[in-house]
Amino acid sequence: MHDIARLACESTAANAQAADPARASSGRAALVEVPADAGELHRFFHERRWSDGLPVIPPTPESVARMLRHTERAPGEVVALLTPTYGAATVERIAINAVIAGCEPDYLPVLIAATEAMVAPEFNLQSVQTTTNPAAVWLIVNGPIAQRLMVNAGGNCLGSGALANATLGRALRLIQQNIGGAQPGDTDRATQGQPGKYTFCCAENVEENPWEPLHVERGFAAQANTVTVVGALGTWNIYTEAKDAHDLLRVIADTMTFPAGSDYVFGGEPWLVLCPEHARVLKQDGLSKAEVKRQLWELSKMAARRLAAKDLVRTQGARRAELGEIGPDTLLPITVRPENISIIVAGGEGNHSTYIPNCGLSRSVTRAVAL
Repeated sequence: MHDIARLACESTAANAQAADPARASSGRAALVEVPADAGELHRFFHERRWSDGLPVIPPTPESVARMLRHTERAPGEVVALLTPTYGAATVERIAINAVIAGCEPDYLPVLIAATEAMVAPEFNLQSVQTTTNPAAVWLIVNGPIAQRLMVNAGGNCLGSGALANATLGRALRLIQQNIGGAQPGDTDRATQGQPGKYTFCCAENVEENPWEPLHVERGFAAQANTVTVVGALGTWNIYTEAKDAHDLLRVIADTMTFPAGSDYVFGGEPWLVLCPEHARVLKQDGLSKAEVKRQLWELSKMAARRLAAKDLVRTQGARRAELGEIGPDTLLPITVRPENISIIVAGGEGNHSTYIPNCGLSRSVTRAVAL
């Protein structure tokens, strides 16, 4: 006994030199017969490298059609060409992977916007997809849509328990793998990887944020719906009971300052997820978000001698134009400018914030969600 499901994933040949991918056409997805038994279906997808190893939802014509009703864009329209294989991410193929991941139909516009964001040149998707770093695409949702879709911004927002967080992050990863061709152990060369390569998604806790939220800081209206994609290298817990802003910033900066991170080699874009309690401590001492960034930038400068010898040579080449000649006593800033330290407020009760290093030369990108 078999079900009929849309073929989810095989990247059809697309012209990597296309001047305007939105005008390209790669046709509609094929139909294949799949086993009706859930266990056999799971093995069927796994053997064809269409899954992440977790159980899947079969993308039947009916389930994909329900998903497509949440966009006005044509199913065959190419949203982006995804490296490294330049697979054509059509609206339909994005919807198919969303079904496989377990997304609700109205999540589709978020994934379309996130796919568009990933191909912005500054995001450097080729590097994120193929690096030996444990790079995962972290998806941040801002605006009223976050609450409407119930994207968790509170307690355990980077963990399990929220349908939207789990399935949106998972779907975006499947899009990278099944359309962009980032197959683990093949084009995806991560030495060890990280759990965020299964799913990595949250919203910002706007109600507990004493400053402007991320999307407003980046020029969008407060009521705009946006997604931000980040090439994240993992999460590092910052637990401190500090109640003085300077003391708090000192220990956060010390946590950020480590010589084995690529941010110091390239002048990166590190991220902080401040818990509401830490954000309140900083705000109560009169600090703006810009001032928090400036102080962290100063406090996290690291003597170049802390780098390994070969890493120091790499840094001398990568940052000479910015810093001049770099010697052992040169103080290396973690970013080129304080503004490049990125901050959101998220999470629930407790004195735990999170440091998230950045992937090499990738820079985060924010895009509006078209509903």
